[in-house]
Amino acid sequence: MKNICLSLLLSVGFLCGCPQEKNEPPIPVSLSRRELSIVKIAACTAIGDLSSLQEEFDTALNSGMSLNEIKEILIQMYAYCGFPRSLQSISTLMKVTEKRKASGISDTEGPQPATVPVDGKYAAGKAVLERLTGKPEQTPLSGANAFVPGIDIFLKEHLFADIFGRGILSDRERELATCAALSVTDFVEPMREAHYAMARNCGVSDETLAAAVAVAGECRSAFESGKSSAATPFALGNPGPREWFTGTVHVQNLVTPDEMENLYSVGQVTFEPKARTFWHTHPIGQVLLVLSGNGFYKEKNRPVRKLSAGDVVCIPKNVGHWHGAAPGSRFIHIAISNIADNSAAEWLDEVTETEYESVCSEK
Repeated sequence: MKNICLSLLLSVGFLCGCPQEKNEPPIPVSLSRRELSIVKIAACTAIGDLSSLQEEFDTALNSGMSLNEIKEILIQMYAYCGFPRSLQSISTLMKVTEKRKASGISDTEGPQPATVPVDGKYAAGKAVLERLTGKPEQTPLSGANAFVPGIDIFLKEHLFADIFGRGILSDRERELATCAALSVTDFVEPMREAHYAMARNCGVSDETLAAAVAVAGECRSAFESGKSSAATPFALGNPGPREWFTGTVHVQNLVTPDEMENLYSVGQVTFEPKARTFWHTHPIGQVLLVLSGNGFYKEKNRPVRKLSAGDVVCIPKNVGHWHGAAPGSRFIHIAISNIADNSAAEWLDEVTETEYESVCSEK
């Protein structure tokens, strides 16, 4: 077996020599302190974790971010997770700043937003979008923009002209925040992948993007720990063993073997984006019931099967395989595992990045 602990540490990047606040978790090497705040504020806004937001607002302000920079993240978030989430986060920021002021802390207000000209906003927004994507927009319009032309106007004039045109945050920072928010939002895969590409075009490296998505996923996992979510009525469970899984995985035991005369067990497995099992086999097979998200099921020497909510996978006995989440999606399934000789599975080698990436590219 490979050293999974080390590989996970390197992929998420928690090996940094930067000075830290007391008791503050290490900063991933691919993210600056400022970027870490942007990612956490965006992710916590998207999932509605107001308690963690209070802590992150304090941390961000203490590390030198201005009030207007934080406000701008929350304005950006309204475009990607709605007014209710944004307004709740803004109200939380108000409470934090009032408390800090009462404690004698004077926070820097920071630069004021730019004024966006009223005339020519559609053209201005189109220019911003082309700057983000790095290519001219296709004409005539296609997809949703052609089907509902009004949304095309709102996107160009309001999102890309009014919001991106405010300044304060760079395109790179806005895309980093957007990617963090979309990475913890279900059923938005096309938009998520589009913004991942925009982030890269704005100078976000693959390492930084991976670290941002990992941090956002940890925010969501921490928030949902011990709670049910909209995707499942069951609790998140405990972290999956590192010798069985790559990435962030949680397992919730629902039916234990001793409750079923050691014939089978039932558990819920939650994979964060790109997380997956090792290669393994089952002595009498297994059944997977997919609850939410997008994922993969891969047998040796056979084409990948792409999975989504409602899919059922019947895994034959003694067939080498793995399963896990797609790059841009959290993935949850129920696993019904038959047991023979007190064993439900034989665990084999880790699924390498090359193996995983080849599955992602299969049509």
